[in-house]
Amino acid sequence: MPDRRPVTILLAEDDEGHSRLIEKNLRRANITNDILKVSDGQQAIDFLFSQGEYAGRKFPSPLLILLDLNMPVLDGRQVLERMKADERTRRIPVIILTTTEDGREVQKCYDLGCNIFITKPVDYDQFTEAVRKIGLFISIVQIPDAG
Repeated sequence: MPDRRPVTILLAEDDEGHSRLIEKNLRRANITNDILKVSDGQQAIDFLFSQGEYAGRKFPSPLLILLDLNMPVLDGRQVLERMKADERTRRIPVIILTTTEDGREVQKCYDLGCNIFITKPVDYDQFTEAVRKIGLFISIVQIPDAG
C-alpha cells in the first residue's frame, strides 16, 4: 500500500453553528485530519489561490473541500466554478454540503465539477448522522496531490 499523506479539510461554511457541528461530528467519526475553516466564498478563493490574507502561503496538499453553497461575498457555486476552471485547483475534490435541495442546483454543481452533493438534513440527529458518514468516507478516500 503506498504511503498516504493525511488529507487537510477546508470547511467553507458561513453558519458558525453548522461549522462547529460539522467539525464536532467529524471528530466523533474519528477524523483527526486538520480542518481549516473559512466563512465566506472569497476567503475560500483567497486560501486556494494564496491571495488576500493568505498571500504567500501555499495550501496544504492533498486537500478536500466541504463547501456550502449559500455563503456571503462569493457563493459556493462561484467558488466551485473558479477552482474547477484553474489547472492548479481543478483536481481538488469538492463535497457540496448545503441546505439546498433544488434539483437544478444539484445538476449545476455536478456540471461545474463537484464530486459529491449532500443536502444537510434539517433534523439534528439526521444532520449528525450525515456528517458521521462523510467522516467515514473521508477516512477511506484517496485524494491526489494538487500539483
